Amino acid sequence: MLTDEKRRTAIRAAGLSDVGRCRQANQDQFFVGQDFDVVAIADGMGGHAAGEVASDIAIAALAESMGRDGENRSNWSSTEAAERLRIAMNDGNRKICEAVVTRAEWRGMGTTMVALVVIDGRAVVGHVGDSRAYLLRDGRLRQLTSDHSWVNEQVKLGLLTDEEARRHPMRNIVTRALGNQPRVEADVVEEKILPGDVFALCSDGLNGMILDSEIEGTLAAHGQVPRAACQSLVEQANANGGEDNITVIVMAVPPVKKA
Repeated sequence: MLTDEKRRTAIRAAGLSDVGRCRQANQDQFFVGQDFDVVAIADGMGGHAAGEVASDIAIAALAESMGRDGENRSNWSSTEAAERLRIAMNDGNRKICEAVVTRAEWRGMGTTMVALVVIDGRAVVGHVGDSRAYLLRDGRLRQLTSDHSWVNEQVKLGLLTDEEARRHPMRNIVTRALGNQPRVEADVVEEKILPGDVFALCSDGLNGMILDSEIEGTLAAHGQVPRAACQSLVEQANANGGEDNITVIVMAVPPVKKA
């Protein structure tokens, strides 16, 4: 089990990754920036430890791209941050593709990625694959990302219900990932940050094991203490079977203090 926590005056956050109950290795990676203005999760795919290699490459590429040349992200606009996220994910995609050429046993490896950048009071979220970002606001949970997965496409077409998608044997098939095409298109959304907001990023090892209503309840109860929220979420996923690696980052914006 790996943990990381960063604090600054306005925002608190914690990240937690666990191998789960059924896997021999943890192929997830996560990142919490030094000043806590960039966080990310990558969920690797591929045998022979290749998934771990792919997720590590993707996280390293994002960390490098978002901090390249010592630039100060506080001067970025949200539009620039969105473009930097797209560039960072394409850098990771390119490096994974290049790595595959050097090792035949890595052929077919790839990774999902979800990342959040805090810029000028806004959260800029980019993602590829089925790792998710959520927002809890005023006690209600909202998914900010839309899974790039086969089952989600069927749900959008009205061919599967959400419950059927959760149980479908093809629920782990992603339609977009870093490492399987020369270029990758990241979806990016923006959200204004308000007092009391709680953001959560996770790999599908979490949301595949517990319902959104359970994530909502946990964040409502513990979201302002990110480490406790992460611990509780991982424990619930493991209690329900822990069929995959489980990684979650929780970011809490303090509520307005009452006079």
